[in-house]
Amino acid sequence: MTPNPPAELAEPPAAPAATAQPLHVPALPEVPLTEQKGCLYALSQPPLMFFLAFIAVLLAITGAHDLFLE
Repeated sequence: MTPNPPAELAEPPAAPAATAQPLHVPALPEVPLTEQKGCLYALSQPPLMFFLAFIAVLLAITGAHDLFLE
């Protein structure tokens, strides 16, 4: 027996109506991109590079501490 048995509903939920028609959404026209950006474009941004360099320095400091001071 499970500690929390599932609750039983008084009546089963009603099935969705089968007569509803799906909405027609027109497709947007394709607009060519003016400038293609490579997959490494975000990595070349200065704030992200500063953050990644900071994390790399922290990892290098902790690695050197583990190797040489312990």
